[in-house]
Amino acid sequence: MNKGMSEIHPTAVIDEGAELDDVYVGPLCHVGAGVKLGRGCRLESHVVITGNTTLGEGCRVFPFACLGHRPQDLKYRGEESDLIIGSNNQIREHVTMHPGTAHGGGITRVGDDGLFMAGVHIAHDCQVGNGVIMANNATLAGHVELQDFAFLGGLSAVHQFVRIGSQAMIGGLAGVEADVIPYGMVLGNRAYLNGLNIIGMKRRGVERDDIQNLRNAYRALFMTDGTFADRLNDVAKQYAENARVIEIVDFIRSGDNRSICLPKMQRAA
Repeated sequence: MNKGMSEIHPTAVIDEGAELDDVYVGPLCHVGAGVKLGRGCRLESHVVITGNTTLGEGCRVFPFACLGHRPQDLKYRGEESDLIIGSNNQIREHVTMHPGTAHGGGITRVGDDGLFMAGVHIAHDCQVGNGVIMANNATLAGHVELQDFAFLGGLSAVHQFVRIGSQAMIGGLAGVEADVIPYGMVLGNRAYLNGLNIIGMKRRGVERDDIQNLRNAYRALFMTDGTFADRLNDVAKQYAENARVIEIVDFIRSGDNRSICLPKMQRAA
């Protein structure tokens, strides 16, 4: 179904049943029967979108991106599942995003206003927030939660079921096997916590007092004596009125699948 005044190149293949709303589909693209493209989407050329895949308004997809093909999961048996991508995303060359699986909730979600650079991979059942940036060849394994405004450096990789908190920064080439706190910055081949993402917070307009409170809370959590549980409780009490610090506390307390990414030489007691 073609709403509005879509522009379709004569070499593009649009399967019957696809829903297009005033979009541009360039040369040699393929849009499958279950696909829905929101108003103003632009597929540059050689783009493949298939399965039950939805793109919100204003997305731009560059050559050789492949969205919605079956997950790379040996437990997948062809069940119906979805890939839902929000509005105003920039999806660059050779990006792959896969739909969900029955055992993972059935839906892979990507929020609004993201930038997914060349070669990015988002696997089945991931939940990706708004304003996310993933640099070239950054990779998410299955079931990863990537919260709002997180930044992943080039060639970084996130293990399945890991959570990356809001406004966290993952350094290039980092391999992330443990949850990363909101506002945290991690580095390393096997990633370790290396302070807070101060530059990212300043760019997002976080107030100076909030940044200082986060710095103080970080030191209390990761650079003082005592068990980690005791330190966490102390920080929760001391900063009970500070929403950003409590965001970190709640993030740590809600994690029951993986450990928290820690600074070098630190271990959660």
